[in-house]
Amino acid sequence: MRSRNLIRLSGAVALCALSLGAAHAATGGEPAAVVQVDVAPCLAAAAADDMDKAGSACASVIDNEKTAKADLVKALVARGALYARHDQVDRAIADDSRALQLDPTQADLFNARGELWLKKGDKPKAVQDFGAALKIDPNHEKARANHKAMARELERIGAQMAVAGKPSFNCRSAARAVEKAICANRELADLDREIFASNARVIREARNPAEAKALQREQDEFIARRNAGFGRPGYDLKKAMQERLQRINGVDGY
Repeated sequence: MRSRNLIRLSGAVALCALSLGAAHAATGGEPAAVVQVDVAPCLAAAAADDMDKAGSACASVIDNEKTAKADLVKALVARGALYARHDQVDRAIADDSRALQLDPTQADLFNARGELWLKKGDKPKAVQDFGAALKIDPNHEKARANHKAMARELERIGAQMAVAGKPSFNCRSAARAVEKAICANRELADLDREIFASNARVIREARNPAEAKALQREQDEFIARRNAGFGRPGYDLKKAMQERLQRINGVDGY
């Protein structure tokens, strides 16, 4: 009887040992190691402008739930920049937006997305992103230039919509022939208003009172030449006004 009990006990011990061995083998014998997601191939392919390699390399990082947050942001930024270089604007915006959700402290990325919004023609969103970049880094030169240009453009568009077809002066009190001609022509009226607004802007942004005075003197001289030249053979009022507007705003339009 004792022998039978020993045999049974030995069998139980052996079965337990086999079970532990199987469990040990199933887990590899050691705690499972955390697999490190390598972002380097994605960054390298994007930097090399290789769309094919970057497509798979970056996707393996971006779509992997185990990717560290910092590496995920790097991969999204790299792929977004690659998409932008290849004019895949919507894809670039999507990657930049996801990266900014993860890390909303990147001034460069806000500026980059603002430029992409500008490509799509969404000026309000572009201005918003340029402004966000400046909040993070007030000295960001590109964002400052972009924001300034777009703010002026939106201001100009808004002003034009509000007073479309109306010159800078009251047509009811127009006495000169040139003023009546401007009032009678929508395009000339818009030009006159743009000239007036642009001149007011450059005077407002003058570095000192002397410069502001000189700028106003230029405008007064233009008005005098316009009044004297209108109606004479060869004088083109529209051309003269367009040239004056370009001179005020500069070659780049601002």
